[in-house]
Amino acid sequence: MTGKHSRTRRITSPAGLTASAVLAVALAVGGTVGAVRLTAEADPVRPAAVDLSPSTETSAPETSSPSASPSASASAVPSPTVSPTPSRTAQAPSRSKQRTARPTPKPTAKKTTAPPVVDTGSCGASFYWQGQMTANGETFNPGGLTAAHKTLPFDTKVRVTNPANGKSVTVRINDRGPFIEGRCLDLARGAFAEIASLDLGHIEVRYEVLG
Repeated sequence: MTGKHSRTRRITSPAGLTASAVLAVALAVGGTVGAVRLTAEADPVRPAAVDLSPSTETSAPETSSPSASPSASASAVPSPTVSPTPSRTAQAPSRSKQRTARPTPKPTAKKTTAPPVVDTGSCGASFYWQGQMTANGETFNPGGLTAAHKTLPFDTKVRVTNPANGKSVTVRINDRGPFIEGRCLDLARGAFAEIASLDLGHIEVRYEVLG
C-alpha cells in the first residue's frame, strides 16, 4: 500500500491572500476586545479615597515680601495734613515778674455823693456854751456840732469855713440866734473850736447851705 503524504496547501492566488489578511485582522481585533473585557470584569477601577479628617496643620499667614515696593505702601496710607503753626505775638515773660502767694484785693473806694449847695454867703460867726434848751426843744450840748441861725429851717446842714486857715466844719441848725448886728451864725463851742481858737471869740466865715 502506497503511503499517502500530506502536504500543506498553499494559497498563492491574490484573492486567497486578501481573504487570509482579513481573517488575521479579525482574529487580532477580536482577541484584543476579549482581553479588555476580561480585564474590566476581573478588576474594576475604584475611585480614590478622599481623606475627610480635619487637617491639624495651619497655614502660616502670608507675609509681605521685604522686596515690596515702598511706593505701594506709601500710596495705600494717606499722609497726614500738617496744620499751620499758630503765630503768637511777642509778650514779656511772665516769670520775670515778682509773684505773690495771693493777690491782695484792692479796697473799692466808696463813692459819696456830696449834697448840693443851695446858698452861700459870708458873715461873722461866734460861739456860745450856755443854755439848757434849744429852740427846737433839744437839750443844748456845748460840745456838739450844732449852730443857731435866725431863719434857716431846723436840721438844715451848713458847712462853715474859716478863710484864714481853710478849716471847715458842718453843723446842724437846732437853735435861733445870734442877735448881734453883723453876725449870722452862733456856733456851739465844740463846733467853733474845729475851725478857730476859742480866744478869738468871733471870726469872719464863709458858709454854704447844703440841701
